[in-house]
Amino acid sequence: MKNLTPQSVVAELDRYIVGQTEAKRAMAIALRNRYRRQQLPPEIAREIAPKNLLLIGPTGVGKTELARRVAALADAPFVKVEATKFTEVGYVGKDVDSIVHDLVEASVQLVHEEKLKEVEARAETQATEKILNYLVQQLPVTARKVAAKRSSGGAQAAADVAETPAAPPRPRPITRADKARLHRERDRLRSMLQSKQLEDQIIEIEVGGEVDRFESMLEFGGANPEEMSDAYSDFLESYHGVGGSRRRSRRVSVKEARRILTREEATKLIDMENVIETAVQRAESSGVVFIDELDKVAGPRHEIGSDVSGEGVQRDLLPIVEGTTVTTRYGPIKTDHVLFVAAGSFYQNKPSDLIPELQGRFPLRVELKSLTEEDFRRILTEPENALTKQYIALLGTEGVTITFGDDAIAEIARVAVLMNERLENIGARRLHTIMERVLEEISFSAPERAGETIHIDAEFVRERMAELIKDQDLSRYIL
Repeated sequence: MKNLTPQSVVAELDRYIVGQTEAKRAMAIALRNRYRRQQLPPEIAREIAPKNLLLIGPTGVGKTELARRVAALADAPFVKVEATKFTEVGYVGKDVDSIVHDLVEASVQLVHEEKLKEVEARAETQATEKILNYLVQQLPVTARKVAAKRSSGGAQAAADVAETPAAPPRPRPITRADKARLHRERDRLRSMLQSKQLEDQIIEIEVGGEVDRFESMLEFGGANPEEMSDAYSDFLESYHGVGGSRRRSRRVSVKEARRILTREEATKLIDMENVIETAVQRAESSGVVFIDELDKVAGPRHEIGSDVSGEGVQRDLLPIVEGTTVTTRYGPIKTDHVLFVAAGSFYQNKPSDLIPELQGRFPLRVELKSLTEEDFRRILTEPENALTKQYIALLGTEGVTITFGDDAIAEIARVAVLMNERLENIGARRLHTIMERVLEEISFSAPERAGETIHIDAEFVRERMAELIKDQDLSRYIL
């Protein structure tokens, strides 16, 4: 966070989002204010509330992407919700408290993945030793099959040996020679594992324990606070080994076994209580909640129709946004310092149509501009995840090389603007449908065109878009 100055945040956002400088600056300042608050004494820090933002602009101009990228920069837990999915208490629908539940779940997942990476190297070493043990234990069966094949010269004899249990050998003391042979065999198998020569070898392993317990904990949802508390108690009880854990056998390839066992060993090395404690703290101090379509619940209350609970949703959102405590399966979560970013087109309603109390909880308002033809051209080429770069990489996997001329980029941008004017304005999302239409034939025949180089120019784009541009009724369904 110390290195995330407002200038550096804007520079990072510029790598992925075109334009919207004012919104980027506002998001960067909101992020920096978090760092500043964390440097203050607790008695002052607790009095400083986050400056929630209201992003106003049409769909497809980058509102969601701005919030998501800022959260990723700060390694902050992030959730996106749609205001229209919630209903006023008393109606059938989603409860606003689920926002906080989703946020803490995202935080636990985030912290857990970070801890896994910290112990990944140790876990992989331990997993390799386990795989070696499984290979050595199952070596005698493999050896008998090989010996049977060599002696009979056929696969049937090997099958007979595999099906007929061998007589138990007479017990004899383990000699130094046996230990030396076993040691040499382990070294040979270890060398083969490291060089990936045994990836397809099928072995039988035992799985279960901490991984199953943690994943079942994360999958437990839709419960009331009492059920969550019981689930959490059961989880901690099983984590500390009370009552043991059920193990089960699975036959998998060595490659799959390495993934499963590495995950299992990593989870054993992690202090889950510390993960949960850290996750709760991060959700409270660094969480970012993006509330989309807020304009859809604005306006006067109607007693009939789908908007029956619009004002009620706003009143239910109000305590979450202004700061309250919500009981979750991981304990109570305070929302006082969660950053809320709301967004909406406000095409029919205005921000002033929100209830006054909620308006006051979003003191910073930023209007995002509609995208121009020049913006579309930049979106197609400049960002690191630009659409043209994505399609070049995708078709490159088939051995097909495609290039885009400047005139093709200009034509795609022109068509996107034209379609947005004729139909619903969906912003940059229009580029996805146009690119798919332009490259549909190449994508379909790519496996048979390996080694070809295809240049996309303006004429190529016009040929594939001419019918849709001419037939507005057809374009309504396809674009």
